Amino acid sequence: MPTVADIEHIAANDDPVVRNLQITQCYYALSQVLAPLTGHSANWCTFATWASKQAGQTIRQEDLARALEYAMTHGPAPQAAATPGEPAAAQAEALVQRRLWELIDPRAPFKRASDAVARGNLKVFAEIGREFARFYATCFAGDRHDEATIAQFCAGLQPGDAPAGQSLLRLAFRTYYSAMFSVDDSERSQIMLRANLAIGLHEQTRLQPEITEAMEAPVLDPRELAGSLLDMLPDWELWGQIGGLLSPFGAKASVDRVVDHMVDTVRYEARAIISDRMMTLSLPNDIRLRLGSDLRADFPPQLQTITDPTLHDLLARIDFTPDSVKGTGASDWANFNQRIHFIADFFRCYQEWPPLFEPPFTAKQAPQIEAGRKPRGRL
Repeated sequence: MPTVADIEHIAANDDPVVRNLQITQCYYALSQVLAPLTGHSANWCTFATWASKQAGQTIRQEDLARALEYAMTHGPAPQAAATPGEPAAAQAEALVQRRLWELIDPRAPFKRASDAVARGNLKVFAEIGREFARFYATCFAGDRHDEATIAQFCAGLQPGDAPAGQSLLRLAFRTYYSAMFSVDDSERSQIMLRANLAIGLHEQTRLQPEITEAMEAPVLDPRELAGSLLDMLPDWELWGQIGGLLSPFGAKASVDRVVDHMVDTVRYEARAIISDRMMTLSLPNDIRLRLGSDLRADFPPQLQTITDPTLHDLLARIDFTPDSVKGTGASDWANFNQRIHFIADFFRCYQEWPPLFEPPFTAKQAPQIEAGRKPRGRL
């Protein structure tokens, strides 16, 4: 059973790659502790295990720069405007593009995305992971519902709404506590979904700045690049090979035109690559969910008809297509309403799916991760 000290020890790790692996493994352990007491319905930590594992791909920047370089040459990027004039004009533009590529670090957008995702991964774990560990230490002693016990736990949570307040976490952990003593399977499933959604709402509110930052990581300042390029090219080279060839308005206009195209291309390709990583969720049994597409799973029998009034009200706030997975695809993951709509139906579809409880790493990898090492091979 992970303790508060375990959570704090992992959160203090300044290596974002190893820290993410340990967070993912710890979410798995936290999930396993609660599951036997709540009918083996997935809890928030169960879902967080796979979300954190997916985040690790962005944090580790696996082959992202290489993918960008390949896409810049072979991908369906925006086409450059036709270069007027003689062959010399094309050579001049090629010179500008080569020098410009030297200025653009192809890893930079992914470093920014990695940093944003790593900070979000840590922010959520340090808060919510800690509260799960504290909940276990506080509320697992008795074998029957005790209001004083859960009240003592909730007293340690901040009043008010997210992002600063933790009222949704109070609702969630009170609900998990009730689920521990429920004997009706259908009722308990709805109670669990209520708790999972409450934490999901809190988590996604807290993560909004980091998600937006990660999705906007490919944005470059074309004027800054243009200025650096002009500084890089000597005057004779700039005016001799570029001035007058590419634009009747001179070299500055020529450089701006080429820079604008290069920036558009980098933005287009890098955002597509980052979106593919951030908007894909890999689950057990080789299932890959595209977050921009509607879910294709069905609601389990226990969750097809919602009878719990608090859960009904919670879903009414965030599910714009009630009792249906149509319209769940989030075309813009940085849009909070689209994102939470997808998450709500994802939780509802997969909460009773047993494979979610499978370990995220192999039996050989897990001890290495817990020891603070990054295992070799596929993660």
